[in-house]
Amino acid sequence: MDSAAPYLTAQSAASVPGQVLDLVLGIVTAIGWVITHWWVVAVAVVAVWGAGEAVVRRLARKASAERMALELVSSRHFDPGLEEIFRRGVQLARASTSMPWWAPRRAKSVQIRMRADGSSPLTYRVEGPAGGERLLSITPFGPDVTVTRGRPLVDKPREHVVRAEFVLRGKPTAPLRDVPLDPDPLQPLIDAVSDLRAELGDLADVRLDIQRAPKWSLRARRVQLMGDARRRERREAQRAARWVRQDATGIEDSLVSHFQQLLSGKQGGGGRRLVMPPVPRRVEPAEALGKLADDDHLVRVQLLVACASNTAGRAEARLGQLQAALDVFGGGSQWAMRGFMLGPWRFGADRWPSRRGFERRWELGHCQPPRANWVRLDELVGLLKPPTVHCRLPLLASDLPTYEHGDRSLLLQGIYRGPDGRRRLVATHAAETLFEVGVGKAGGGKTERALAQAIGWAHAGGGLMFLDPHRDSWPRAVPFLAHDHLMQRIALIDLNAGGPNPQISSWNPIGMHQGQLAHEVVEATADAYASVLGWDDATAPRALTILTAALAVLVAVNEAACQAGRPKDQATVFHVRSLLTDPVFRAAALTAVEGRLDEETRSWWRTVFPTLPTDALAVVLNPIARLAANPVTRAFLGQGAGVYNIRAAMDSRMIVWVCPGGNGPTDRLVTALLARDLLRAVRSRRDTPEGQRVPFRPYFDELITLTGAAPETIASMFEDFRKYRVHVHGMTQLLARLPIPVRLSLVQNASTLASTAGSQSAVAPITAEWGDRPGPDVVAALDRFEHYISLTVDGRRIGPVRITGPHLDEVFADYARPNRAGSLVRAAQATAQAAPLDELTDRAEHQLARVSSFLTEHAATAAPVRLKKAYK
Repeated sequence: MDSAAPYLTAQSAASVPGQVLDLVLGIVTAIGWVITHWWVVAVAVVAVWGAGEAVVRRLARKASAERMALELVSSRHFDPGLEEIFRRGVQLARASTSMPWWAPRRAKSVQIRMRADGSSPLTYRVEGPAGGERLLSITPFGPDVTVTRGRPLVDKPREHVVRAEFVLRGKPTAPLRDVPLDPDPLQPLIDAVSDLRAELGDLADVRLDIQRAPKWSLRARRVQLMGDARRRERREAQRAARWVRQDATGIEDSLVSHFQQLLSGKQGGGGRRLVMPPVPRRVEPAEALGKLADDDHLVRVQLLVACASNTAGRAEARLGQLQAALDVFGGGSQWAMRGFMLGPWRFGADRWPSRRGFERRWELGHCQPPRANWVRLDELVGLLKPPTVHCRLPLLASDLPTYEHGDRSLLLQGIYRGPDGRRRLVATHAAETLFEVGVGKAGGGKTERALAQAIGWAHAGGGLMFLDPHRDSWPRAVPFLAHDHLMQRIALIDLNAGGPNPQISSWNPIGMHQGQLAHEVVEATADAYASVLGWDDATAPRALTILTAALAVLVAVNEAACQAGRPKDQATVFHVRSLLTDPVFRAAALTAVEGRLDEETRSWWRTVFPTLPTDALAVVLNPIARLAANPVTRAFLGQGAGVYNIRAAMDSRMIVWVCPGGNGPTDRLVTALLARDLLRAVRSRRDTPEGQRVPFRPYFDELITLTGAAPETIASMFEDFRKYRVHVHGMTQLLARLPIPVRLSLVQNASTLASTAGSQSAVAPITAEWGDRPGPDVVAALDRFEHYISLTVDGRRIGPVRITGPHLDEVFADYARPNRAGSLVRAAQATAQAAPLDELTDRAEHQLARVSSFLTEHAATAAPVRLKKAYK
């Protein structure tokens, strides 16, 4: 046995080379077979890859079916900080992994979708896994951003569609540009889609997919980048060594070197000098990897864009605009369209073979970004939030309706010039344009804009009242109102008494022939006097008492005259003097209306009035004497059965132009009477069901003049009229000159605030309401007929936006009938039953005799009745 052991060992040792040889031969044979039958291996690899890809796609499609969408709408004051935006980015990255464990990597993403189709400036949506809805619904932006569940978006097919995928080009480790938040980083994108036209089928859709970085892919990328950095450093060292050796050789062979050898007596001694080549420096990971050095907040992104239109060329142009907008984010790396150009053709997402993969990712929301698309969250802060306060949004037809002539549901506001240079007439909904305020210097265009609005409203069938103390608006509007369907609805109340034979209408503020309530008429007239003269219960209680008692008697007289069928025999405000100073007239009046007065009023006349000193009446009689001294106001207010009836005008959609005259004491008193009567008439609409109240629009030009006569009355209008479907439009040069109650009511309740050019101090109260965006300096520099205006549309504030005021000769050029202006003036005077001034003055002078005659006859008729009642 011992002798056989060496033999076995030697035999085993001899068989090892044979086994190795057999193994090598087997490997060579296998390699030869693979080379010979390479297609079998290729088919097997493709089959395995195809089967795996099919399984992955099926799982990814199943996971994508469980995605949800949230729509984010920011308020006009949304102004987030960098930390808030960064926290939102962390939420998005975290939510991208809120999927089942079996979901493939391509399905684990969150998509920011920015879309515009001409119906809104930019829709900002977040789409992601259904499991991340709770995380994404609560944003760090607070109440300034409203988050709602987004509905599925279904687009109609467009005739022309272009697609593009953007990748990061440049130094792979360099960040994108640090774009500031003011102005908004989204501004270039919004500007690029600001001229979309829905009627042409325009559409722009930008989708940014965010995916958390897989660790293995990041490590592989880092290894590659470090290897590239080391190779670059070695090449640089080798290149530097070559230059050093060349420099040394050049120095030794130079003329200076040979001259030095001759002087020193050393000829070629020592040979050439020793050259030490530079050593490659150590590659620092932080320097080589750049933004990829740390794992924190590193994500992969995929940026897809699609533009469509039904008009050839518009989709391609839109894509070019979006590409230019994305260039704003370019820094060390920048967004570039994936693909290449071959002559006039681009091969990218729109052509084979990339198009099919693009459409699959587009439809399913899959994220398969190029390997270069690594970014940090702080590079994307400009895209991680909806538009902020620093973003200038365009006005679209869906934001501000386009005005159409003859549409009573719309109210003309001005001309808006879009980003593409197109001009369109814009409007607000008449039903929600409750009050308007226009401020600006004289001649700036505020009255022209109000006239255009009023003329458009009149042609649409609406009723209005234009109160202009200076009458300039009437001749300007006449050519555009001279139409047959309007002439019967227009009435002119003109107290300026122009021309050789002026025509004046008439009004009895205390007349009862129009169905007023007695106590409302007394209150309205007394309050008008008090507002102009500065009376109140503290400063002039006796004057108020005397005037109220006198008006109560005269209104009772007028009530009796109307019931007797003699409305032309009614008393006027001028008969207050006769009632207070003429004992005969007073006795006849008190006797005739004794049964119509309450006991307190009768007692006052019996016991208090006789004790009043004579000088106590002067304060009441003085303003009435001034009215009587003016022939125009005496003729206008001195008729028993006046024609002016603003309540009837409101209910019948009439167009009433009232020109009360200047702003002297007498004019202010007439204006106050008109304003207080308007307030009384509007409040009297409480007797009509709300749905049956006809809309009516009073326009008040020169509010400073009007409010100087009746400040509390004008303030009450801006507070109360909305309930009765009466909507006031006021214009003034200086908001600061208006009484405080009026100014506060105006600004508080205004649906529309507009300002033309003016001094900075004059427009500052308006711009302050806008948060000084724009500031007073910007508004003060406006050109004539240019306005900044804030509007209310669908319950939300639009603007302030810059518009051009509508010029009548441009907007209503087709309505102009200058050759019929005279016919309109005569028709308006006829509707107001205007008569020559001399005729009305003569009638007013004899009105006291008519009233006295009526009182005598009425007292004689009423005496037997009273005796009979007393006898019973």
